[in-house]
Amino acid sequence: MRRRRDETKRVLELLRRIDFQRGKRGQADALPYSAGMSALPDEPAAALHGWRLRVYTVIFEADTRAGRWFDHALIALILLSVAVVTADSVPAINARLHQPFQVAEWLFTAAFTIEYLARLATVRHPLRYATSFFGVIDLLALLPTYLALLLPEVHALIDVRVLRLLRVFRIFKLSAYVVEYRSLGHALRTSRRKITVFITGVLMIVLVMGTLMYVVEGPENGFTSIPTAVYWAITTMTTVGFGDITPRTELGRFISSVMMLLGWGTLAVPTGIVTAEMASQRLAPMRTPTTRTCHECLTEGHLPEAVYCFHCGAQLPAWQHDTPA
Repeated sequence: MRRRRDETKRVLELLRRIDFQRGKRGQADALPYSAGMSALPDEPAAALHGWRLRVYTVIFEADTRAGRWFDHALIALILLSVAVVTADSVPAINARLHQPFQVAEWLFTAAFTIEYLARLATVRHPLRYATSFFGVIDLLALLPTYLALLLPEVHALIDVRVLRLLRVFRIFKLSAYVVEYRSLGHALRTSRRKITVFITGVLMIVLVMGTLMYVVEGPENGFTSIPTAVYWAITTMTTVGFGDITPRTELGRFISSVMMLLGWGTLAVPTGIVTAEMASQRLAPMRTPTTRTCHECLTEGHLPEAVYCFHCGAQLPAWQHDTPA
């Protein structure tokens, strides 16, 4: 009886603690958000608002007219910048238009710098954006021009800006292409283990065949070491065949013929794996995503009616888009 009474007291004490914690949490939610408090991702106080939200919608999304215009202008600047760098590498054109090209390049760099700073100023987590895939590409699009002041040879690396088209191609809004792109990415992720096993098997075959050719041909026929023989096996199995190293003996030619035939077969295996995964996805059609971007992790591609981010689980802001007339 006494033991049961003690257990009842412990349960009541635990319930009081839970009620106390809930009361504290309710009071904390009632307080205004300040710089010294850390708001949860789903709290309205932590969401973007005002000019930051407007600029963010234009720069990071393309479901509004202003966002589409911005991405169109960005595509034009990227293509013009790459064209200028390409033309400047031609000696005849460089001799006549070097100075105008220099001025144009600095104008392009200034525009991209302002855009990069605007992205950092509008995102909720600047460091997370700066270290993301597209954040690194945006930074690499700026560095060559500034580094060229110290190392002129680095100037040619400005062509890396063409990678930024991966971001802005979304404005074309071709639903079939968007869905197929996501389908291909999902198929590659699903079949990555099968492809890894296949590549591992190919590497083992290449190592064994390269070692065998090193024993059969020997250094006198160009196979001076096992790594050199493995290099020959890779070029032969991939049907490239540079011709810098060729077998001289009958047995070596027979082995190389077998590897060439194996090469044709190896090309079909990964293609079949990915194709099978894509065919299986046809049974479950994917809905057309938008360019809605999560303010927490910057993941885009959410459905119009989505409430939470499919990547990090944070609550999504209202969908900013043009309403049909």
